[in-house]
Amino acid sequence: MNQFTYSYPVKVYFGEAVAKESLAAELNKYGKNVLLAYGGGSVKRVGIYDEIISALNEAGKNVTEFSGIMPNPTYAKVQGGAKLARDNKVDFILAVGGGSVIDCCKIVSAQAKLSEDIWGFEYADHKTPTKFIPMGAVVTAFGTGAEMNNGAVITNEEKKMKSPLWGAFYDFAVLDVNYTTTMPMKQVISGSFDTLSHCMETYFGTPRETNLSDEINEAVMRNVIRNIRATLKNPEDKFARSELIWASAMAENGILKLGKMTDFQCHMLEHQLGVYTDCNHGQGLAVIHPVLYQHIYKNAVPQFAKFARNVWGIAENGKTEEEQALAGIQALADFIKEVGLPTKFSEMDITDTDYEAIARSTIITGGCCKKLSTDELLEILKECK
Repeated sequence: MNQFTYSYPVKVYFGEAVAKESLAAELNKYGKNVLLAYGGGSVKRVGIYDEIISALNEAGKNVTEFSGIMPNPTYAKVQGGAKLARDNKVDFILAVGGGSVIDCCKIVSAQAKLSEDIWGFEYADHKTPTKFIPMGAVVTAFGTGAEMNNGAVITNEEKKMKSPLWGAFYDFAVLDVNYTTTMPMKQVISGSFDTLSHCMETYFGTPRETNLSDEINEAVMRNVIRNIRATLKNPEDKFARSELIWASAMAENGILKLGKMTDFQCHMLEHQLGVYTDCNHGQGLAVIHPVLYQHIYKNAVPQFAKFARNVWGIAENGKTEEEQALAGIQALADFIKEVGLPTKFSEMDITDTDYEAIARSTIITGGCCKKLSTDELLEILKECK
């Protein structure tokens, strides 16, 4: 494995009906003025909002609401949240929702303490913020693992970029299984595929010698595959759902990345697709992954063969390593179809968009298997149509 230093700041409360107890334990550690962030009306419709407000009232907090955070949070929304935080002298941010809400607040937390525009601060000046408003997260939609890291994906509509920014870590995260049971099944599956994608984007990085991080990763991937199937079979299976929630966290809490150089080219490409189409993130990844892997597997045949054997149970049976690798990619494609995710953009109602602009604006990663060119990214997008 490569050299690493590991330190982890996020305290996790995990389980069924842990939200009330955990909030009671944590909220008294912070000042009186709280920014309560959430998305649409679902937290109110299902009663989560009332429970959170009750906990905040019991802790004696003054609450400012920051609502309407969209599925692909915009830079304008971040700036609006930061202004709210400054104007109301917010001491603490409580993010209630899925990855979009949680990502948005990471950057609100930083921007509220920063006099400069954070996009230019990070991308032009190549600096990262060091002062933040402390935060807690209550996860109501899982898959992104956003509560476990300080990276956020924000859409800058003016620049036509959906790009990563670096903000604050959460002090604590509440993973209450009961708060996720009202997620629409399509969101459960697309979110869980995002988890699988995070795992794969890490797994196909270097080094490729057998290492502990990859072996843990293989177990997480098998777990996600098994429990997506279990959840589809029985949507009321809280054990399967709890496994998916923890797998989502495991994919993004740094454990799988220890000693690894990751790739995330598929994510970068899908992010730009999202800028131009506002599509569902997990669905976009599902379409792109098998096609992209057909373009890069030859540069890491042994790793793709190991993926086939150890994740999908592909038997060697006299197959060459390349045949095993291809069988693993096919198993992934078959699974995507099996669980009802789209296999081409047309199934997502994406029939006419500027693929050339998407390819040109996509951040090209170091490419742990192969560093793709803009032309190759365009070819992949066209094959996904």
